[in-house]
Amino acid sequence: MALPLGTAAVLLFVLFFELARPRLRRTLARARLAIARARRGHSGESYDPGRERRAEQRARALLRSCVDEEDWEIYNELGFLRVLGPVGAHAGEGPAPYAYLIYPHKPIVAYVPASGELLNEYCVTFPDHTRPFGSSRLPHSDDVLAKWMAITADERRLIGEANMHLPGRQVDPERVRRDLARLSRWERERTERELGGVRAA
Repeated sequence: MALPLGTAAVLLFVLFFELARPRLRRTLARARLAIARARRGHSGESYDPGRERRAEQRARALLRSCVDEEDWEIYNELGFLRVLGPVGAHAGEGPAPYAYLIYPHKPIVAYVPASGELLNEYCVTFPDHTRPFGSSRLPHSDDVLAKWMAITADERRLIGEANMHLPGRQVDPERVRRDLARLSRWERERTERELGGVRAA
C-alpha cells in the first residue's frame, strides 16, 4: 500500500512541476531583468550601446576647446597631456624643473624634463555621476581634462590631496620612458616643420 501511494505522490509532484515550469521561467526572467536594471540605476530607458562613444566624442571636443593647440596636438597624436611645472610660471624663465604627464584613468606622473627622471605618481579620480547610466569612470578625455583643470587651477591642492606613490606603482616606468622619447621626437619634428615653414615664407 505504501509503494503505490509513494509512486502516486512522486507522479503528482512531477506533473505539478511540469505545469508550473513555464511560469517559474517567466518569473525568474523578470527577476533577472529587475536586478540588472537596479544594478545599472535603470530608470526605464533602454540601454544605448553608442552612449560611451558619443560621450568620448563630446569630451574630446571639450578638451580641444580648453587646451592650447600644442597641448591638443600632443594629446591627439600621443594619447596624453604634458603640463610643465611650476604651473603658472611665466614662459621664458628657463627649463621647467619638473613636469607632469596626464594619462586617461591612470595616475599623474611627475618627472624631470631635463633628465627624464621619474619622480612620483599622483593618484586622483573623478567618477561619472551621470544618470541613468553613470559609472565609476568618466570618458577618457573628460578624465584627462578634469586632471588638467585641477592641476592648472590649484597644483598644490591637487598634489596635496592625491595619493602619492613611487614611480611604477600603477604606470609602467618603461611605458613612461617610451612616451617621453615619443614626446621628445614629436617636439623635434614640430620645431623642424615650423622652421621649414618660416624658411619657405
